[in-house]
Amino acid sequence: MHLLQLGAGSGGIAVLDLVARDPRITHITLIEPDVYQPHNVYRHLFPPSAVGQLKAELARQWVETLRPDIHFHTLIADITAPQRQAEFARCAAACDVGVCAADNEAAKFAFDALLRAAGKPWTLGEVLSGGIGGWVHRFLPQAACYGCVASYLQREVVEQPAGPPPDYNQPQAAITETTIPASKAAIAVIASLHAVATLELLDPAGESEPACPEAVPGFTSLLVSLRVVPGVFEVPYRTHRLVIPRSADCLTCGPTAALPTGDALDAAVDDALARLGSR
Repeated sequence: MHLLQLGAGSGGIAVLDLVARDPRITHITLIEPDVYQPHNVYRHLFPPSAVGQLKAELARQWVETLRPDIHFHTLIADITAPQRQAEFARCAAACDVGVCAADNEAAKFAFDALLRAAGKPWTLGEVLSGGIGGWVHRFLPQAACYGCVASYLQREVVEQPAGPPPDYNQPQAAITETTIPASKAAIAVIASLHAVATLELLDPAGESEPACPEAVPGFTSLLVSLRVVPGVFEVPYRTHRLVIPRSADCLTCGPTAALPTGDALDAAVDDALARLGSR
């Protein structure tokens, strides 16, 4: 089975570590452009000595240590880069399942578009700010897309502020310190659920051969609370399962009227001109 994964950050590498240990996974393609930074160390599997190296290469080395038999291909690229979309589309067409561990909305929408066009199932894991809980989403061909889920959850695309990323190790530096959004423990909980949901897509019935992913029951989105937050989570360690239908008016995957061509186009133009002339 061929896994296509986007992202090898603190959550992404935790998911990859778990999924790659499954013997059914024989081929991995990882898309990850970032470099391992000092502030990544406290929540990552990689050691401090790896700072300054590409995350994709570190991930490849990590997996190949566990699974020397696996075929691992890295793409040091931004998933939204226009000039590489054809290459990404070929990767999506070749995979059996996708894993998204991106932390920005543009990347999630881009990954969704690629996997949906290829007709492949994929999963997404998200840790909520402060590690108070997290989401695991499952996307199946012909079912709700990420746009449907984002609309249902009333999400908005928020532009990232310009300038360099925060430096967690230098609170007095010119770059303002930012609170680490989640502990390694909280990230590991959501990553484990993310990995289980992904492996279930390969073999949802527990059979020896991969089953049809459309047969996976249960939920589109799973919300897990990890801490009590007044007004948000009243009870810790509670799960909420959401079955989100495909939206008929989704701007991402909703049906659109086919544009007229040939004689139909000529007739439509003539009709429009006639109506304009009668005014």
